[in-house]
Amino acid sequence: MTHSSISQGNPRQKRIVRTAMGAAVCIAVLAITATASFAQSARGDFTVTETGRSYGSLQSAINAIGNRRGTIAVAPGTYRQCAVQEAGVITYVTEKPGSAVFERKACEGKAALVLRGAGAEVRGLVFRGIYVPDGNGAGIRLEKGSLNIANSWFMDSQQGILTANDPGGRIYIVRSTFSGLGTCENSAGCAHSIYTGNYGELTVKESRFERGQGGHYLKARAGNVTIENNSFDDANGRATNYMIDLPAGSRGLIANNWFIQGRDKENYSAFIAVGAEDNLHSSDGLRVTGNEARFVPGLRRSSVFLADWTGASIALSGNALASGLKQYERR
Repeated sequence: MTHSSISQGNPRQKRIVRTAMGAAVCIAVLAITATASFAQSARGDFTVTETGRSYGSLQSAINAIGNRRGTIAVAPGTYRQCAVQEAGVITYVTEKPGSAVFERKACEGKAALVLRGAGAEVRGLVFRGIYVPDGNGAGIRLEKGSLNIANSWFMDSQQGILTANDPGGRIYIVRSTFSGLGTCENSAGCAHSIYTGNYGELTVKESRFERGQGGHYLKARAGNVTIENNSFDDANGRATNYMIDLPAGSRGLIANNWFIQGRDKENYSAFIAVGAEDNLHSSDGLRVTGNEARFVPGLRRSSVFLADWTGASIALSGNALASGLKQYERR
C-alpha cells in the first residue's frame, strides 16, 4: 500500500494505521527504558579504572584486581557492606571526598575494610558506625602492608584505624578527620581513634582529632613517627586519656600541633606519653617542637605536656603551654 493510498483510504484504515504506529512507539519507548534501567543496574558502584569494568560490590571489584595493582572508583552513596583485600596494591577513591560512606558493617568481626595485601591507598571515603562484639570495630583494620590515607573521615565507631605489626611497613595519613571514636568499655581493653602496632614508620599530618569517646586519640607503637600540623580537640571528649601515646618509645618529630584538653577525662595527667608500657624502640632524638597546648576555657588543673618513662634524650623547644601545664616530667 502506497503512502497516497493510505492518505486517501477510508477512516477505519487510518485508525488501524495510527493505532499500529502508536503501539510501535510505545514498544520502542519501553525497550529504551528497559535498556537504560538494565545498564544502570549492571553498571555497579565500584569501577576498576584500569579495565573500565564495574561491579555491584566492593569485594567483587577487589577480587577482580587480585594480586595486581589497581584502582577502584567508588560512586557516591551510602553502603552497608565491607570487604577484605588479600593481595595486590589497591587504591580506593571517590571523585568527591565525603560522598561515599561505608557504615555499620564489619568483615570478619574487624572492620569495614580489612587490608592484608601488599599495600593500599584510601582517598575521600567515610567510615562510620562500625561496632563489633569485642569492642575493636574499625573503619580500617590493617594487618600488613603499607597504607596511605587522604581526605577521609572516621566517625562514631569503636576505632578509626587499628593495625597489626609490620616493622617493614609505612603508614601515611593526611588531611583526614577522626571524630567520636574510642572506648574503654569492653573486655578487650581500650579502643582508640588510631592505634598502630609495631610499624616501621607512621606519619600523620594536617588531620583533626575530636570528640573522643574513650582511650587515646593517637596511640602508636611505630619505631619512627612524624605527627605534624594536626589539631587534637578534646573539648567535647568523654572519658578520654592521652592525646598522643607512644607506649613503646619512638623517634621522630611531633611539631606544630594544636592541643586542647577537655574536662571529662579518665586520665588528664599528660597530653603526650612516651614509653609508658615498654621500650621496644629508642626515643633518643625525638623532637617535640612548636606545639600549642592548653585547657578548655574556664578549666584550671595541673597536667604535664610530655610524660616520659624512657629517660631518653628528647628535645623539647618552642612549645606554647597554658598556665598549669608543666613541659616535661620523668616518670
